[in-house]
Amino acid sequence: MTDLNSSASPLVLGAMSFGSLVDQDTSFTLLDRFVERGGTWIDTADCYSFWASPTGHGGASETVIGRWLAERPSARERIRISTKVGAEPLWPGSWPEHRTGLSARAIREAFDGSRRRLGIDVVDLLWLHQEGRSVPIEESVEGLAGLTAEGFVRRVGASNHPAWRVERARAHAKAIGGVPIDALQLNSTYLQVRPGTRPPGVVHPFGVLSAEQRDFASANGIEIWAYTPLLSGAYDNQDKPIPDVYQHQGTEDRLTALTEIAAEHGAGRGQIVLAWQLAHGIRPIIGGSKLYQLDAAMDAAAISLTAEDLARLDAPL
Repeated sequence: MTDLNSSASPLVLGAMSFGSLVDQDTSFTLLDRFVERGGTWIDTADCYSFWASPTGHGGASETVIGRWLAERPSARERIRISTKVGAEPLWPGSWPEHRTGLSARAIREAFDGSRRRLGIDVVDLLWLHQEGRSVPIEESVEGLAGLTAEGFVRRVGASNHPAWRVERARAHAKAIGGVPIDALQLNSTYLQVRPGTRPPGVVHPFGVLSAEQRDFASANGIEIWAYTPLLSGAYDNQDKPIPDVYQHQGTEDRLTALTEIAAEHGAGRGQIVLAWQLAHGIRPIIGGSKLYQLDAAMDAAAISLTAEDLARLDAPL
């Protein structure tokens, strides 16, 4: 499902580090450039970034976005806000064992906090952040349904959830007249991890995009958003090694194809990764703390990969 017009960028600006690792002035500069370049979606969460906060709690990212919107009220007409609930630590140091969770009450309370920090009346897309089974998924759906029925939330999504739970959630939403999940947010990049491993920072067993999740999304018209698509810059920055979980023969074959095609297009390897994801219907979430990083990522959306390019990129396993 997409609601972007032809002039809008398909990329999402990830605001995870805004207000913590990225100061407010730099965050404002990045947000301004993103909008200037045709960016539409800004993605955050109520828990960002608790691990970099002296309080041990999140909220800084939403607060910075809220301040930016307050200083640029006309920007709200041009952008859409995506935020997540459920993964905020109950107390400092309690994550991931003790999170706010996804009960109907927790969703409502977390959302109220997000809306207050963002300073907006309506959130365009609200995600269930980290799957948890302490409450039935049906209860989470009913919590979301209350927010959509009241007009506070336009769309709902699921991040780090297995396909079967999302399908159960969609079925229940339809049964009660709610808005069904129409987007998945998962870790995804060009390289593939070794079986039985997860990339750094991915703690959830269903956090990495699988073939089953892709098939499920395709069959049901569900968007896929990809977080950490550029391996934090490791494709192009030799000072950042590719994580060990990607070290296998298939990686060498894929990197060879990626390097060759990047050279043929006069582009960086990371730019080809983004273009490859877009060609496969995946919406990348881009981060970075510098303007040149943002510009390079935005430029990637204009790279047109040929059918031969895609065949070469997809062939090595």
